[in-house]
Amino acid sequence: MVEPLPITRRRFLSSHRSLVTVFWIAAFASLFIWQSRGRGGGGTSLYRGGGGLSSVFWWTTTTLTATATTTTSGGEFPLLRPVVFNLTDFGAVGDGVTVNTEAFERAVYAISKLSKKGGGQLNVPPGRWLTAPFNLTSFMTLFLAEDAEILAVQDETLWPLLPPLPSYGYGREHYGPRYGSFIHGQNLKDVVVTGNNGSINGQGVYWWKKYRQKLLNHTRGPLVQIMWSSDVVFANITLRDSPFWTLHPYDCKNVTITNMTILAPVFEAPNTDGIDPDSCEDMLIENSYISVGDDGIAIKSGWDQYGTNYGRPSKNILIRNLIIRSMVSAGISIGSEMSGGVSNITVENILIWSSRRGVRIKTAPGRGGYVRDITFRNVTLDELRVGIVVKTDYNEHPDGGFNPQAFPVLENINYTGIYGQGVRVPVRMQGTKEIPVKNVTFRDMSVGITYKKKHIFQCAYVQGRVIGTIFPAPCENLDRYDEQEQLVKHSDSQNATDIDYEI
Repeated sequence: MVEPLPITRRRFLSSHRSLVTVFWIAAFASLFIWQSRGRGGGGTSLYRGGGGLSSVFWWTTTTLTATATTTTSGGEFPLLRPVVFNLTDFGAVGDGVTVNTEAFERAVYAISKLSKKGGGQLNVPPGRWLTAPFNLTSFMTLFLAEDAEILAVQDETLWPLLPPLPSYGYGREHYGPRYGSFIHGQNLKDVVVTGNNGSINGQGVYWWKKYRQKLLNHTRGPLVQIMWSSDVVFANITLRDSPFWTLHPYDCKNVTITNMTILAPVFEAPNTDGIDPDSCEDMLIENSYISVGDDGIAIKSGWDQYGTNYGRPSKNILIRNLIIRSMVSAGISIGSEMSGGVSNITVENILIWSSRRGVRIKTAPGRGGYVRDITFRNVTLDELRVGIVVKTDYNEHPDGGFNPQAFPVLENINYTGIYGQGVRVPVRMQGTKEIPVKNVTFRDMSVGITYKKKHIFQCAYVQGRVIGTIFPAPCENLDRYDEQEQLVKHSDSQNATDIDYEI
């Protein structure tokens, strides 16, 4: 039997409320412990002697190893490279007023000469280090001390202009060149940006106001963008107030993003996605807190014909152990720019709270490409408007050159262990005749609702199955299986449409 009896529903609601409560207590306790580490008064250093990086949450990870420390005028730092520099060695002044662009550039140049010696480490001591955008180099570790903050200048004339991304055709907001990122790197190998919870601040208010007033002639730049690179690590720092997307790895391999805090105002901070893996493969995103003004994470692979021609999919990405808030968009999205394809994505152990949407796949005719072999597992949704979303009419295109008959393929999408409370519409999966959603599986789902009406599990052109008992009752499009995965009822309504955006 698929639809639970009333008493079973009450047990479901009770159990998932308890789960959410436990999740919140553990998460905030861990955040408190994390914030206390590395501080005075006997606090534990983030870099444990003989061990790896401490984890922000109760999960642990070993990404970097500090075997020794080095003492500079800025304090004590872990020794992560054979050669170490301090930013003040190059004349930098951390008063929040002095522009230190030349100091950063000279430091990076010095490290670029050390590749045959294992590279170099640039320590940024406590202070407010104002600078124009600068580039990283290979075999480099950028280490931000506690209370160190790298600040972006608020003057777009100091931001370089770069060609459009080849898989997008032109700047995301304007034709022609785009502003580069604040911290940039391309064609790099072995790059680490880490610290003791120091921060990189894009001072995005300046950009957001100009964007809303239509005073910019080029697409805004990300806070951090790494392109065509491999063996990249971001760990134990805060990224905040990006002008545009916050952390944008583009066409990269072997990327680890762990123990991060990514922040922007949840309103009035347009397009400040947290992390946007774009045509990337072999990536780990874990143990982080994200609260931003757009998607927490958005997996991409190019836009319409430009993405198809570029032909670099995003694949083999593991996302786990995150807390995300997105008041205007979704906690985790795939697309809408997915024309190069997205596959083999696992999302697990996620809490999405006080957000507009939970997990979303978005695409449109003209995109082409595919989204396949996607797993969402152990996802908790707390106070959302819509929990699970598939949208196939996200009709935003770079120009008129796209092929309207290029229909994306959506298939092999699994939702297991989906829990929550206070969700208005738990599921809205909108396929179409041209873009059906194929081979979807729901199993072990219990989401408490706030809207006491039918049609809150909405489907259109969806084919797949429900295994066992789930709440709320699934749409009629799906086959029903018992807990032993034996067929109970085959659906003859896969093309049924029950989408209501008024709810």
